[in-house]
Amino acid sequence: MKIIRNMRIVYAIEEYDFKKKIPSIFLAGPTPRSPEIKSWRPEAIELLKENNFPCDVFIPETEDGEWQQTYMDQIEWELKLLNNCTAILMWVPRDLETMPSFTTNVEFGMFVKSGQLYYGRPDNAPKNKYLDYCYTKYNNDKPQKTLKSLVKEVVKVIR
Repeated sequence: MKIIRNMRIVYAIEEYDFKKKIPSIFLAGPTPRSPEIKSWRPEAIELLKENNFPCDVFIPETEDGEWQQTYMDQIEWELKLLNNCTAILMWVPRDLETMPSFTTNVEFGMFVKSGQLYYGRPDNAPKNKYLDYCYTKYNNDKPQKTLKSLVKEVVKVIR
């Protein structure tokens, strides 16, 4: 766990105490599988810092980029935090070659009707029309087109 200003950053597989009643945001969406691909999550953290929002932020990546746990450990950790967080910020900058987002599609389907999912994607991200449609249908809202506007929406709603 890392503390940045008034945010606690909880990385993959790190323990978390849900007894503390502080807003929490899970940064859901595609995760790079190789070091050459840049993650979008550091930008999301910077945007949260700019909003000066006290919260816990769950990141399904390791801090150092080295995966030590099993795939099943990762799945269990993600499901536990997704099911117990205040909000799921789902940013889908899908790239069919480098970040196809197959797991993201499943997570989207699991939480689109939960009332805790906030979704966005860049205009140039392919294969998101179905997600766009379902998000609009079940949330009466349009997907955000920038990570900045998505972060702003999540902070505004759970503040």
